[in-house]
Amino acid sequence: MSALRVTLAQQALLWGDPQGNRRHFGSLLRELAGRTDLVVLPETFTTGFSMEVERLAEPPDGPSVQWLREQAAALDAAIAGSVITQDRGRYFNRLLWVTPDGQVRHYDKRHLFRMAGEHQHFTPGQSAWSIPWRGLRVCPLVCYDLRFPVYSRRRAELDYELLIYVANWPAPRAEAWRALLPARAIENQAYVVGVNRVGTDGKGIAYAGDSVAHDFRGQALAQAGGAAGVITVEIAAEPLQAFREKFPAHLDADRFHLDL
Repeated sequence: MSALRVTLAQQALLWGDPQGNRRHFGSLLRELAGRTDLVVLPETFTTGFSMEVERLAEPPDGPSVQWLREQAAALDAAIAGSVITQDRGRYFNRLLWVTPDGQVRHYDKRHLFRMAGEHQHFTPGQSAWSIPWRGLRVCPLVCYDLRFPVYSRRRAELDYELLIYVANWPAPRAEAWRALLPARAIENQAYVVGVNRVGTDGKGIAYAGDSVAHDFRGQALAQAGGAAGVITVEIAAEPLQAFREKFPAHLDADRFHLDL
């Protein structure tokens, strides 16, 4: 495959309405069958960024996991987004990575946004990972993780070509979102995709969107702006490999491994 087709699904979210959000995203994604390789949904795409974990959490194999399996199979694409999940008596902001064959892998958000009290309701995850998908290695992270460059890198050796961040990133801090995404691309010599939501949530917090795909130089390949929309961008492995060979800054990186 010459390029990975990545779809950024920037939408408003129905507050605390998992069924309604699944129905809405399902109608949007239906037209993408056979036209994308990876669909990226926002953080907590079924509920919005809510702390009502007792009411909204799903079990590890709950309705949203089943829905993601159905979507991945119908689209012949991987699909990723986070869901409030209860697992063994604890609550997680859990990113789910689901492939067309029905396999599910998860990443639990490591950095919990204390300014919203997330750390009082959720348990932090223990480690990130990368996974090969149709020619690129992908590392999926969640929202506030973006502010922590050591965690986004985790080791001197580069183990991914594409970083994705799913988010509910509020409009008052949009400038940081727009600055940090290209920074992560430049410092890690990797493609970076950030998918945020738009609209206003049940707490009256506004979200500016600004979902974007950056190349390894930090240049924008596609931008969603401030309105709801679904955009697909092609990301090729060969230009990145050539750039890393020509400008191998990663070979001079500080030697470290982040133990979690």
